[in-house]
Amino acid sequence: MSNFVFVLDTNKQMLNPVHPGEARCLLSQGKAAVFRRYPFTIILKQEAESEIKPLQLKIDPGSKTTGLAILNGSKVVWAAELTHRGQAIRNALLSRSQLRRGRRNRKTRYRAPRFLNRTRAEGWLAPSLMHRVKTTLTWVNRLCRYAPIAGISQELVRFDTQVIQNPEISGTEYQQGTLAGYEVREYLLEKWGRKCAYCKAENTPLQIEHIQPRSKGGSDRVSNLTLACEPCNKAKSNLPVQEFLSGKSDLLKRILAQAKAPLKDAAAVNSTRWALFKALKETGLPVSTGSGGQTKYNRTRLNLPKTHWLDAACVGMVNRLEILTTQPLLIKATGHGTRKMCGTDKYGFPFRHRSRVQIHKGFQTGDIIVANVTAGKKIGSYLGRVLCRASASFDIATKMGKVAGISHKYCKSIHKRDGYAYGL
Repeated sequence: MSNFVFVLDTNKQMLNPVHPGEARCLLSQGKAAVFRRYPFTIILKQEAESEIKPLQLKIDPGSKTTGLAILNGSKVVWAAELTHRGQAIRNALLSRSQLRRGRRNRKTRYRAPRFLNRTRAEGWLAPSLMHRVKTTLTWVNRLCRYAPIAGISQELVRFDTQVIQNPEISGTEYQQGTLAGYEVREYLLEKWGRKCAYCKAENTPLQIEHIQPRSKGGSDRVSNLTLACEPCNKAKSNLPVQEFLSGKSDLLKRILAQAKAPLKDAAAVNSTRWALFKALKETGLPVSTGSGGQTKYNRTRLNLPKTHWLDAACVGMVNRLEILTTQPLLIKATGHGTRKMCGTDKYGFPFRHRSRVQIHKGFQTGDIIVANVTAGKKIGSYLGRVLCRASASFDIATKMGKVAGISHKYCKSIHKRDGYAYGL
């Protein structure tokens, strides 16, 4: 069953969410109208009196996906999974810095770097991390406008990255860490036997190489570094190690066994947990916290599957749960486009110009529309995000794939763009 429907009275004041069947009856009888599609909200056309029951919003923060759940007592009446775009922001900032650095090198004399004229505010977070906090807070404020939420529960969890890598670590080894007494290059020489990891070449200059390329999401952790001779390093370039060693399964298995998985997701949660907690406190609602172990205990005790929204429902003190929804709203942060007026290729040279006009025939890229095509080769009904063009021939991204060449005459907007894509 889908989520309960949010209800507003004629004065746009919040009422209790209602069952989807009851919402359909109100709409079919003309007693209510659709106020908003995502999250689905209706507004009554006549005054109604009902007892307002306070709801609890529960949050399971994650690096890539955050779970949201609204509870009416022990009943889960609404749920969602919010997918962040932190990696896309990181890639965009990295591309910008590389293009600027290349342009400076080409057009200006060398200038020594200056490090004493940069200051950051206390509690500063990288943009890709702050995005996770702000998108979560955006949806908390949005839900508080459409539902009578009286409190917030957040899973406040801290990951111990050393224990994740080595569960048996203890004592002096835990205190000193991996690189105790070593420099990075010396450590890698000892770890990889002073040989090229790929061709076993010895007595040749070795270069530090990323097993999982940084351009493909790899980190600079020492566990993601290896040694390679210059020919192997050039041949691998930015290929994933699985692709580079696709015909050498034994060598691939040995290298992956010696390396370790990146811990950037755990680090992102560690970095943002207190920033999110402080932001939630500023909403004025009472905020309670629960540990990750408590969440897992509740989920296991209630025999629930491992999903982000069910984890959110299990945050904090839970005696029992009645799941009244099984179809959470899938929310994906897509951003509001780009402000670049000139697009560049991978070398930093311009190859396209962005038009200043963004609205075409009343539609804008990112709007969610329904198109009922009655003539031509693409007869049918399509629902999804629209990609607008000045020619008024649009593309629609549906669940089944992209449909190109749909005239604006068949399109009807049902939700204006707000920086998110939605699904069920």
